[in-house]
Amino acid sequence: MALSLGILDQSIVFPGRTPAEALQGTIRLAQLAEELGYDRYWVAEHHDSPTVAGSSPEVLISHLLARTARIRVGSGGVMLQHYSPYKVAENFNVLATLSPGRVELGIGRAPGGLPRSTRALQGEAGQSADLESKLGELEQYLSGPAGEAHPLAGVQANPLPVAPAAIHLLGTSVSSAELAAKRGYPYAFALFINNDPDTAVRAFETYRTNFDYGTGRQPRAILALSVIASDTEEEAAELAGEFKNVRVTLASGKTVNVGTLEQAEEFARQAGETFTAEVRDADITRGTKEQVRERLLELADTYGVSELLFTTILADFEKRERSIRLIKEAFEELPVGVE
Repeated sequence: MALSLGILDQSIVFPGRTPAEALQGTIRLAQLAEELGYDRYWVAEHHDSPTVAGSSPEVLISHLLARTARIRVGSGGVMLQHYSPYKVAENFNVLATLSPGRVELGIGRAPGGLPRSTRALQGEAGQSADLESKLGELEQYLSGPAGEAHPLAGVQANPLPVAPAAIHLLGTSVSSAELAAKRGYPYAFALFINNDPDTAVRAFETYRTNFDYGTGRQPRAILALSVIASDTEEEAAELAGEFKNVRVTLASGKTVNVGTLEQAEEFARQAGETFTAEVRDADITRGTKEQVRERLLELADTYGVSELLFTTILADFEKRERSIRLIKEAFEELPVGVE
């Protein structure tokens, strides 16, 4: 069975670059991904960070849809905890009406930023409804009016598209897998954020075991991971550098994943809590296209997935472009199942 390949782009503003250059890079890579035959291109949501230009995936998706013709474009993901499900549905119903069958709505469970940006997004009152309740509302609004049991019965997120955006749930834990299974959504585990293989295995097992087939859908498991392909093993190792993953646990028990200890300290400071941090080397699949292909097939087999989503964090745009080309070449030259 062929693997479905996609790209997740965080629109990173590298040192010496401008946000405009970062977003232009996102556009160029989306067009390249379509040219090469990738299945999807997702953009992330981050807040209050001068190093990330992608703060509004809905706006960026609209532009990418207009600058491409066939590739599916989506969010990786919208942080629904901050927003009204009704407004998110309106945004994605407009997108899906403009580009039928090409829009995917990935929902993230993380805050997408530090506590300060969460307060700015949610206002003084904050968002009281839990994520599962919001997902239920969102799903309803994507396809029709609110039901009779809803306080605003009959309200509708116009326009209603012929093919509504497909909801995907993104996560890094077993609890996110449980929620995706309960709701009957496709589930993407972000191994590039939480690179604990035991957690990933348990998450996918939980997702498949608990999937609610009563929703009329089938389970779809996606593995999101960091990949760097290069012409030589040595160059790939050099490009991968010394990236880290830092898992922060606040005194309240809340956990979040960040990239540096400095970010961990700032998160805790803004939250007003003490914290502990676990630092791990980032799990980056790297090497020549043959080496990358071999490890990706191993990971797909280990986690039982047939869909992969790549993030490639490289300041050198040409080398990032080269990596994306090499990954696709690796699977085109020798299709999966033909060794």
